[in-house]
Amino acid sequence: MPVIVPAATSEQRVFTPEQPVLSDDVVVLRPWRDDDAAALREAYQDPEIQRWHVRRLETLDEARALVAHWRSGWEARTGAAWAVVGDDGLLGRLDLKGIDLYDGGAEAAYWTVPAARGRGVATAALRLASGWAFDVGFHRLQLEHSLANMGSCRAAMKAGFAVEGTRRSAVKHADGWHDMHVHALIAP
Repeated sequence: MPVIVPAATSEQRVFTPEQPVLSDDVVVLRPWRDDDAAALREAYQDPEIQRWHVRRLETLDEARALVAHWRSGWEARTGAAWAVVGDDGLLGRLDLKGIDLYDGGAEAAYWTVPAARGRGVATAALRLASGWAFDVGFHRLQLEHSLANMGSCRAAMKAGFAVEGTRRSAVKHADGWHDMHVHALIAP
């Protein structure tokens, strides 16, 4: 059946043979590598990352499996996951997941290690990934976070993601169901 509205972007435009490396004067976003596993395992020892991302990594094998999973999104043409790094090593994660080429959308997910918090790392990572996404034809990016996660809300707002509403009792965390704040950023 013919489609009467063209897709917002294309697989060829978004998914280049190599996932891009993005950078500014604050951070570098690069594809995850196998040698990131130890730093990733260490990051997931942080109670805040465990709290908001509802997992922990107990072994290097688990960390390697998560790195492989994040990398597989690019290969499967469904996501773009980056390690957020700086001079002092791994600072965080930025992921555009659930990529929809027809509607030109994706959902951003992110965290930062404790030493990177309050330094603008998450905001910089969101801006870099958003800029790349809009350059390759995306129309809308969204993200959500627990209403109790004020740091995530500040980073989203500083990166230009406007609050759209609240999904009530939408995500289960270890301490129960959380209302989720929904933010979005539309292509300029």
